[in-house]
Amino acid sequence: MKQQTVKLKWVAFASLLNNTGAAFLWPLTTMYLHNYLGQSLTTAGFVMLVMSIAMMSGNYLGGWLFDHWRQYQTALIGVSLSTLAIFLLIFIHGWPWYAVLITINSFGDGINATIVNSYGAMVSDHPARYVFNYIYMAFNIGVVIGTLLVGVLLSISVVVVFIAATVFYAFLTILVILTFNVEVGKAKKAQGSKERHKVSRQLHQRWIILVWFILINYITVHLSYSLWESVMAVHMTNMGIPFYAYSMLWTLNGVLIIVGQPLVNKLSPYMRLSTQIIIGLFVFAVSFFLLIFARTLFAFVLDFVILTIGEMTSFAGLPAWITQLTNVNEAGHYQGLLNIMMSIGRALGPLYGGYVIEKGNYQTLFLSVFGMMIITLGIICIYLYYLHRIQHRLNLEK
Repeated sequence: MKQQTVKLKWVAFASLLNNTGAAFLWPLTTMYLHNYLGQSLTTAGFVMLVMSIAMMSGNYLGGWLFDHWRQYQTALIGVSLSTLAIFLLIFIHGWPWYAVLITINSFGDGINATIVNSYGAMVSDHPARYVFNYIYMAFNIGVVIGTLLVGVLLSISVVVVFIAATVFYAFLTILVILTFNVEVGKAKKAQGSKERHKVSRQLHQRWIILVWFILINYITVHLSYSLWESVMAVHMTNMGIPFYAYSMLWTLNGVLIIVGQPLVNKLSPYMRLSTQIIIGLFVFAVSFFLLIFARTLFAFVLDFVILTIGEMTSFAGLPAWITQLTNVNEAGHYQGLLNIMMSIGRALGPLYGGYVIEKGNYQTLFLSVFGMMIITLGIICIYLYYLHRIQHRLNLEK
């Protein structure tokens, strides 16, 4: 039986369950393929690339089906694929079946990520920025739980890891079946004269251009962020900093976000969402400029705290800003694109980082990604100012 509205608590809980299950698998894949299945690092890298492509395909298909087909059935397809693939890994986890099943899981997770954001855009009893801050906090709790548990469980058996991941995905499937069958509204047609409708459509097209500038910036942001997941481990250990200290930075990141995200919600009455996001993205970019001068563990910790502050004041708000700038019947499409841009950035980052370090050095790398983010953020600011001027003029004419 269909409910009347989608509840934020169920959307956030779905994000937590999905990302806990996924966090068991992503850190494990390269090591499992190389150390357990005897595959080369090149093969492992190719599998990770295919997984990224599968996730982007899931992001896109999930968004398209959400907008053009049936929302609930799309959600069921995503969780069914993810859960079935991980369940089968309990019994079939040799080569090449591991690669096949983990790719199917990634495709399902791509659908799931878009569905969670798309349903989040439909929550009607809270402001959009509150909704996505809440979902983002749940996302990070899931990542912290998954990454902490996988290290413990892997020491017992890789099968235990797959069983634990299956349990989280199974709960996710049950949650979706019981709570996601809701009435999802569509955008109402504009009323009034043809001239007003034409002006409204032109304004909407201009706001969509802003959305694309935001999406391009989002690629540069995650290209930069992925450097912390790849080349930064090498950079820090080369400076004599132990690997465990690097790995603890991610625990610090998760704890700061869990503690700090509720505080970010309190900015709502005092700061426009777009202003909050732009400031957050600027702080995030500055953290990479400061990396040029980092030489000690304290400097890296301080820099990562600055990065995390920028992350939690901007990342969670971006889906909400996209929701504000687009129509309800475009929710799946643009929330899917946001996830696709993140995946593109994460796929390009390690490749770009390795190339720049090989041709130059780490300082050149940090300066270049800082430049990318600042230039694309500057374009957003200039175009947003231009749009506000147009809207102000139209309001005066009314």
